[in-house]
Amino acid sequence: MRILLINPNTTQAMTDLVMQVVAPHAPSDVALHPVTGRFGAQYISSRSAGAIAAHAALEAYAEHGAGCDAVYLACFGDPGLHALKEISPVPVVGMAEASCLAAAAMARQFSIVTGGERWGPILHEFVAMIGLDGRLASVETVTPTGADIARDPDGSIALLAAACRKTAERDGAGAVILGGAGLAGLAARVQPHLDIPVICSVQTGMKAVLAALNGGAAKPASGDLAFPAPVGSVGLSPALAALLARS
Repeated sequence: MRILLINPNTTQAMTDLVMQVVAPHAPSDVALHPVTGRFGAQYISSRSAGAIAAHAALEAYAEHGAGCDAVYLACFGDPGLHALKEISPVPVVGMAEASCLAAAAMARQFSIVTGGERWGPILHEFVAMIGLDGRLASVETVTPTGADIARDPDGSIALLAAACRKTAERDGAGAVILGGAGLAGLAARVQPHLDIPVICSVQTGMKAVLAALNGGAAKPASGDLAFPAPVGSVGLSPALAALLARS
């Protein structure tokens, strides 16, 4: 079986970090095919960058999705998630959606801790979109971006632990998600500083993809995530234009 892992950030080092964390969890019969966004922001940290990343994610799927059995959108905020679910015949799992569902299964209220101050309202909107806004205690952002944290993980543990404690004590969160590809693998290092579960978004998303491979829901034949009607397009890459034309 083959999983297409899409990182729509354009930083290859971020894709490499995600692969380093998730590869040990892949069974021997599962191959991971990582793809980094061809265009767009080096690290997504705004709505505008996220909109461009959604296009990049669709293009990555159009160019590399043939023969894949599942798609892992390995970018917190899940840019293009529902568009990928609409256009793909195989399961598509987003890092943020999978993490929020896992956190909601663990606790009545959960929080998200991530890097980059603009992520607060963006993630509130995202959690509302997936129907869990009543379960979100808070989004606690720290000043360093996920890219900054990835460059200095050792120096970021105390900062992340303090942010997790803050939202647990202030907002009553019963679980905290460390959200973002740049924070991959750090939950295990933050966990000893907390008495509530700390969830790694990268590892949780990978677990959800593997679960989807083993009996995930079939592609809907009708409804808003069924294949869209074929359309012509202008100015897109040949692969993405062809995908839209035959969908």
